[in-house]
Amino acid sequence: MTDTTLSRPKAGGTALPVLGTISVCHLLNDLIQSLLPAIYPILKGGFDLSFAQIGLLTLTYQITASLLQPIIGLATDRRPAPYSLTIGMGASLVGLVTLAFAPNYAALLIGATLLGFGSSVFHPEASRIARLASGGAHGLAQSLFQVGGNAGSALGPLLAAYIILPRGQESLSWFALAALGGMALLTGIGRWYARSDHARPVRRGAGVRHPGLTRGQVNRALAVLMVLILSKYVYLACLTSYYTFFLMERFAMAPDSAQLCLFVFLAAVAAGTIIGGPVGDRIGRKTVIWISILGILPFTLLLPHVGLTATVALSAVIGLALASAFPAIIVYAQELMPGRVGMVSGLFFGLAFGIGGMAAAGLGVLADWKGISFVFQACSAVPLLGLFAALLPNVSPHKDS
Repeated sequence: MTDTTLSRPKAGGTALPVLGTISVCHLLNDLIQSLLPAIYPILKGGFDLSFAQIGLLTLTYQITASLLQPIIGLATDRRPAPYSLTIGMGASLVGLVTLAFAPNYAALLIGATLLGFGSSVFHPEASRIARLASGGAHGLAQSLFQVGGNAGSALGPLLAAYIILPRGQESLSWFALAALGGMALLTGIGRWYARSDHARPVRRGAGVRHPGLTRGQVNRALAVLMVLILSKYVYLACLTSYYTFFLMERFAMAPDSAQLCLFVFLAAVAAGTIIGGPVGDRIGRKTVIWISILGILPFTLLLPHVGLTATVALSAVIGLALASAFPAIIVYAQELMPGRVGMVSGLFFGLAFGIGGMAAAGLGVLADWKGISFVFQACSAVPLLGLFAALLPNVSPHKDS
């Protein structure tokens, strides 16, 4: 990538080459990250793992990411680090190779930790760059950024089904090429960022809080958003980590066919991400959050009780609607604290990973105890927490009323 490829954006304009590149890098990053849960069937058989051990792998990966993301985001709010994204992708590359050649469960945990570290570096800074390149269309930019990640997450199971499952664990190392490509692209992004006016230390306290809200209102709104993230990612953890096992148990599906069904769900998640940001720009982020979380409740309640075709269709509807919430939540939170874009982005990406990890671990234990079908029935009422969206203040009164 040359310096001319990522041209400096004009004031008020959207830097589409930058948004496109950071979205592609998000695709590569999340494709690599998604390979871990995609190869769970191989790891479960090859290492004789229990569901609880599978959940612990997810917990190790996601807790590493969740604990570090807000810390890294806050640090780079104060002192930007344009080339940190390349370092993060390098950590993911090492983690991927570790997983490919892991001889035992301890090595799998180390690989998962490295993947988590790479993700923790990538998301806060990449989200900041998407906002800087947005030209004011913050929701659209966040959706373009996140759809790359969701597309990568969707491709992971598909590639696992056709490349890794037939060839075994070591073929995971082939995807190191994707990480190397991401490092090259992110070096170009870092060069663009280093030349911009934003790559300089920021004075503490500058524009931290939304001017129309008190500190207490901002804190309460952040607490509500965390509850909504909880509802979203508990349910997503259920489907992302255990949907294939649910299909294999309930409908006696082969692992590769179950992976294809997981791809359908994750592809719907990617499509939903495209919708959430620009629709939030038009009708208000609070409205999108309300509809996308509470609105899926009838579908989640039905999913554990219907046939195969309806199950796949309902999972797609749920993924489409539920995913539209996250871009709206991120931009809404950034508007609550405009001087802490990196910290807020890291907090919510990290919270998403942490909740997903803890939920995956807890649901794994529950699955060992009560069975996969019980887990899906228990999680079906989680979207009721979407009722808390009514407590959010109107950040943009002309839209969020």
